[in-house]
Amino acid sequence: MADNKRIIAVVGATGAQGGGLVRAILGDPSSGFVARAVTRDVNSDKAKELAKLGAEVVAADLDDLESLKRAFQGAYGAYCVTFFWAHFSPEKEAAEVRNMAAAAKHAGLRHVVWSTLEDTRRWVPLSDDRMPTLMGRYKVPHFDAKGESDQVFTELGVPTTFLLTSFYWDNLIHFGMGPKKGPDGKLVFTLPMGDKKLPGIAAEDIGRCALGIFKRGSDLIGKRVGIAGEHLTGEQMASALAQATGLDVRYNAVPPEVYRSFGFPGAEDLGNMFQFKHDFEADFCGARSLDVSRSLNPSLQTFASWLNRNKSHIPLE
Repeated sequence: MADNKRIIAVVGATGAQGGGLVRAILGDPSSGFVARAVTRDVNSDKAKELAKLGAEVVAADLDDLESLKRAFQGAYGAYCVTFFWAHFSPEKEAAEVRNMAAAAKHAGLRHVVWSTLEDTRRWVPLSDDRMPTLMGRYKVPHFDAKGESDQVFTELGVPTTFLLTSFYWDNLIHFGMGPKKGPDGKLVFTLPMGDKKLPGIAAEDIGRCALGIFKRGSDLIGKRVGIAGEHLTGEQMASALAQATGLDVRYNAVPPEVYRSFGFPGAEDLGNMFQFKHDFEADFCGARSLDVSRSLNPSLQTFASWLNRNKSHIPLE
């Protein structure tokens, strides 16, 4: 690797966000950065693929502080991300963040981008029974644990940009959130969003936006930067799905309590999440500027352009 190139250590490099950033760095040789892909299993197919594309691939585990210190050593910056859905434990997620922040401090990193979300309890205190309290101390566990952990980077004095992400459109492919056939055989797209807008983004565009943040240098350190590809209602998403697939897709706006009762792992968490996005639409959308997102990533995809590329991968059962 060229000595004059600055290394970005990318946590979760085989996942959606991290993989997007590694590919963005590899695809932009003039950026001045090189990618160090940090993953638990350097022998996985995805890790081998990144190595083949030109990334340095190193092993580290978020539960193992020493491994993270080694992975961050000598790097200019790091992209820090957690994956709540691997374990459904806010406490484990918070411990992982502490390890990443401590490793970043130890390595003397000059810029960390931390992929975070709002602590919804600032809007809906635990005493507020508009939505149920989950796990004893959270409203939206996979949001709240991240938002609560922002302070760890600040307290340790790690130069950090706090990146607020949005709903991945890729959830329609991988997370079972795409349209489903109803009893009449017609496709139904179900979200508890009423007529409110949902900020969404192509997962790979998160990585491209993160590269845009690193390129800005110290300009965005200490700032919160929210990104989205578009803000769309469920009706608009269903219409775009119909247009892309050539099939009849109807929007089914269920109440959040119905969504919470669906029974799949995380249904209560996601039901509360969508209710938060619905009830505080102005704040949630307002924190995710499309203009800022486009300035960081000029190739930002719209939902229609993402669908054009990915419609064949969406299971339509």
